[in-house]
Amino acid sequence: MKKIGLLNGPNLDRLGKRETKIYGLKTLSEIEDKVKEKATLCKCIVDCFQSNHEGSLIDKIHEWSDDDYSGLIINPGGLT
Repeated sequence: MKKIGLLNGPNLDRLGKRETKIYGLKTLSEIEDKVKEKATLCKCIVDCFQSNHEGSLIDKIHEWSDDDYSGLIINPGGLT
């Protein structure tokens, strides 16, 4: 199975808690679970990682690259 990394940037850990009238009630965990569920239909495994620190995000990209992940999806959150 292909491995895909889902990288979530700053403030996305606040989904479902912060400004719910703007961002909704779903938590990041709920969104990640849905992505993983859909990925299995495509015969993929999705590993998720969230950090509020740019260096940690870069370290995770390097780790996934070294582990031969097939792709990377980035939701930059507060980095935009």
